[in-house]
Amino acid sequence: MQGFAALTLVSAALAATASPLKTLHVLLTKQESVMDPAVASDIATASINENIFEPMLTYEYLARPVKLKANTLTAIPTISDGGKTYTMHLQHGILFTPDPAFHGQPRELVAEDYVYSIKRLYDPGLKSPWLFMFEGKLLGDDKLRADKLLAGKKFDIRTPIAGIQAVDKYTLRIRLNAPDTNFLFILATTASGAVAKEVIEAYGNQAGNHPVGTGPFMLSEWQRSFQIVLSKNPQYRTTVFDEAAGNDPVSQSVAASLKGKSEPLVDKVEITIVEENQARILGFLNRQFDVLEQVPAPLAEMVLKDGKLKPELQQQGIRLNMFPTLQTYYMWMNMDDPVIGGYTPEKIALRRAIALSYNSKEDISLIEKGLAIQAQTPLPPSVLGYDANFVSPVQYDIQLANALLDKFGYQRGADGYRTLPDGKPLQLLMHSEANAAGRLREEVWRKNMDALGIRIQFKTDKHSEIIHAARLGKVQMNELDWIADFPDGENFYQLLYGRNIGRANYARFNLPAFNQLYEQSQTMADSPERRKIYQQMALLLHAYNPWVLRTHPLSADVIQPWLQNYMRHPVNYTNWRYLDIAPDARQNSKR
Repeated sequence: MQGFAALTLVSAALAATASPLKTLHVLLTKQESVMDPAVASDIATASINENIFEPMLTYEYLARPVKLKANTLTAIPTISDGGKTYTMHLQHGILFTPDPAFHGQPRELVAEDYVYSIKRLYDPGLKSPWLFMFEGKLLGDDKLRADKLLAGKKFDIRTPIAGIQAVDKYTLRIRLNAPDTNFLFILATTASGAVAKEVIEAYGNQAGNHPVGTGPFMLSEWQRSFQIVLSKNPQYRTTVFDEAAGNDPVSQSVAASLKGKSEPLVDKVEITIVEENQARILGFLNRQFDVLEQVPAPLAEMVLKDGKLKPELQQQGIRLNMFPTLQTYYMWMNMDDPVIGGYTPEKIALRRAIALSYNSKEDISLIEKGLAIQAQTPLPPSVLGYDANFVSPVQYDIQLANALLDKFGYQRGADGYRTLPDGKPLQLLMHSEANAAGRLREEVWRKNMDALGIRIQFKTDKHSEIIHAARLGKVQMNELDWIADFPDGENFYQLLYGRNIGRANYARFNLPAFNQLYEQSQTMADSPERRKIYQQMALLLHAYNPWVLRTHPLSADVIQPWLQNYMRHPVNYTNWRYLDIAPDARQNSKR
C-alpha cells in the first residue's frame, strides 16, 4: 500500500472536487500477483499495472487497425541507422506519484529511469518473463545477460551498455544489433514502463507491493485477492483527447464524447476479484459492476439468447459488445517431466495421444456455448502472421490416439488403465484452479483421459501459485491462456522459445530447430516468407505436442447504460482512463 503522504494528497485533491466523486466499478477474474511491471505476466495484474506504470508509447484508443502514439514522449521515436537506432525525447515535468522513498521531494521522470527499468529486466533474480523483448537485441547486452556473463561475475545493473543510454536528462537512445519491426510495439508494453530506482532500492524484493508510477491512477487501497482501489493521480499531466474517429457509429460517438477532455475522467476505480463465473454475472445483473467483459461462456444463457442480448436486458438499456480477443487457450505439458516430457518417440506418442483426445468442437459447443473458434496454431485471427488457411494435422481422433499408445508400449492392465512402456503405472497430475471453472476443466480432461485408459489426478491451487511453480518446472500439466502484448505472432511463439524456459515458456520446450526458426523470424517483417516460417514452427509444435491447442475466444461484453465511452481495445487490457459515469448513475444503481 502506498505511503500516507500519497493517500493524504489524494484525499485532499478529491475533497476539493466540487462535483460528486465518480467511481468506476469493475472486476477481474483472477487474483493479482505482484504489481511490478518487470515480473507480472498475468492479465489481472497487468491490467492494474498499465494504469500505474507508463511505457514511452501507447495505443490510440479508437484506431482500428491499432495505431501507436507517444505517451511519455514528445513524439514517436526517430529511427535511423537502417532501423537499428531509436532516439526518444521525454516530455518535461512528468512526476512519479509521492512515496516515502522520495523523502518528501517531487520526483520527475527522466531518461535514466527508462534505462534503469529496461536493464532491470535482465536481473536473473527477477526471472522476468519479459526479457525476451530485449535480450540479444540491445547492442552489447551480453554484459548483462546471465548466459553470457563470465564465470563468477554477477549481474550489475550499473553496467553501461551501448544498446541503451541516456544522452541527456530527457533524451534516450536505444541501439539494436539488427532491425526489429516490432520494437515500437515493445516500447508500448507495460513491462517496459518506468519504475523509480529509489523505490526499487527502498523496498527490495517487496517492491511489487509498493507500486509507484507516473500513470493516470495510483494505488490507494489493497485487500489482497479481494479488492483493489485505484485513485486518480492528482499530479497526472494534462492530456487532451484529440483522436480521430473510425467509420463505425460507436467510435464516432466515443470520439465526440471525449473530444477536448483530459483523462482520466473518473476519480476512482474499484476493482473486485471475482473468480466464480456465476458470481460475475449475478454481480453485473445486480448493478455491482459497470461492465462485465467476456461473459463466462458456460453461463452465457443468463444474459444471451440465440447469440443476442436478452430482450429484458435490452429494455434496461444494457448493451452487448461482441469482441474478438487476441487470445489463445491451450494446455501445456512439461517437456522436462520424467513421465510426460522428453523427445523420444514413445514420449511424443503419449503427448500426441493426449492431444488427439481433445475434442475442440464439443468443447466449443457444450462448454464455450459457441463463443470461441478452434485454434489451429498459437496465433489468433488479426495477429500479424495469422494464416486462415492453415489446418492443424492433429485433430480429435480417439481411435488413432489409442492405437498410438498401443504401438508404443502403453499397455492396458486388467483394470483397463495403461502402464508406461517399462511396465510401471502411468499416472498424470494436472494442476487446476480452485474455482468452478477449474472444476469444469478437470471434468473435460478426466473424460479425455478415461477414453485413453490413462489415470489422471488433479491438484488445485491459486493461479499465482501455479504460475510460480510452473516457472520452476514443478508442474506437469496445466491449462493456460495468453493474450497479445503486441499484435504480432512473435508474442505467441516466444512462449515456446527455448531461452524463455523459466519465464513464459512453461512447457519448457527446447527444440533447436524451433529456436532457429524463431530467431530467424525475428529479423523479418510481416511477409509471405515470414508466414512460411511461422507455418513451419506450427508444424513442429504439432509434431512434438508440448501444447494441446484449444480455442480463440469471442468475448461477449455487457455494459451498463450509465457507462460512457466504452470500447474494447485489441491490445491494451483496460480502457479505464477513458470511461465516464453518467450523472444519473446512482439513481439507476442499487449500490
